[in-house]
Amino acid sequence: MCVCVCQLVSLLLIGVAAWGKWFGLVSSFQVVGGVVGVGCFLLLVALVGLCGALKHHQVLLFFYMMVLLAVFVLQFSVSCACLALNPEQQNRLLEIGWNKSQNTQRDVEKTLDCCGFSSVNYNDTCAASCFTRLPPSCESCSNMLQRYTGDVLRFVGGIGLFFSFTEMFGVWLTHRFRNLKDPRSNLGAFL
Repeated sequence: MCVCVCQLVSLLLIGVAAWGKWFGLVSSFQVVGGVVGVGCFLLLVALVGLCGALKHHQVLLFFYMMVLLAVFVLQFSVSCACLALNPEQQNRLLEIGWNKSQNTQRDVEKTLDCCGFSSVNYNDTCAASCFTRLPPSCESCSNMLQRYTGDVLRFVGGIGLFFSFTEMFGVWLTHRFRNLKDPRSNLGAFL
């Protein structure tokens, strides 16, 4: 069961990243590459678990169990962090992300139709359509982002928390299955 969930999540990550790049929602190749990389890693982990289960190979199941445990710890930590951020911390993280990349700034300005992070400077350039209107009437991107950030973080944190517990169930199930005797093997080998 956990192998199927892991495969589904990995294919979903790869598909969403490709969809976002295809429709121009995200222009940063590093973000798309990172999401596709995580999806491929999870797909590889799921295939190792599937091969280990089908062949009843204890070493593959052990490594699958350890990697799944590490993914659980990481995902649980990130999910709890998403659920625990208050609005001031969210705004500070958004500003740090805003200052890191010009491509991200242009993407956000174009997608949300806003200019600047905390204030609009009409003497600067902006990718938003509200900036080209006469008279320009743009809202700052900080206000637009804060409308969505809390809801998105709660949604992502809740989904991540749910899947992290399914991964922990997979670790438990793998541990139980790994210690079972293979009925096809020599029964005298276990004595």
